[in-house]
Amino acid sequence: MERNKNDVWVGLFVLVGAAALVFLALQAANLLTLSFQPTYNLNARFDNIGGLKPRAAVKSAGVVVGRVESITFDDKSFRASVTMALESRYQFPKDSSLKILTSGLLGEQYIGIEAGADDKNLAAGDTINSTQSAVVLENLIGQFLYNKAAEGPAPAAANKK
Repeated sequence: MERNKNDVWVGLFVLVGAAALVFLALQAANLLTLSFQPTYNLNARFDNIGGLKPRAAVKSAGVVVGRVESITFDDKSFRASVTMALESRYQFPKDSSLKILTSGLLGEQYIGIEAGADDKNLAAGDTINSTQSAVVLENLIGQFLYNKAAEGPAPAAANKK
């Protein structure tokens, strides 16, 4: 009887540990959010979204105010269309702008909102037109190398007397 009771406690401990590991894995992969706040959707179009993914954070002043719901390609304007779900308690002026930013040097990308100064606020279903695309590291390196090649070789050192 005593051995059977210990087996139940060990089994229970293993199940709780496994559940904790699954919870941490989902949190680390940004697949689980425990926000039960009501939300409203906003749309935005970007020329280049880089590595932005659905469920990525939408932040303002470093505070998570929502999540990216979906990303689609608009074949008429040839731009990426991003739908975001912002928590209803956060309201932003109509002239707010969006940027795709990176957390850390090679970290995950998120959308940053810079609030404007308009008297009217964004409503559900509105589209934000003032957007700045992601900075793609490969493009920056390519531009740097192209500019260096265009400059030509470095001038020869002056002859010493």
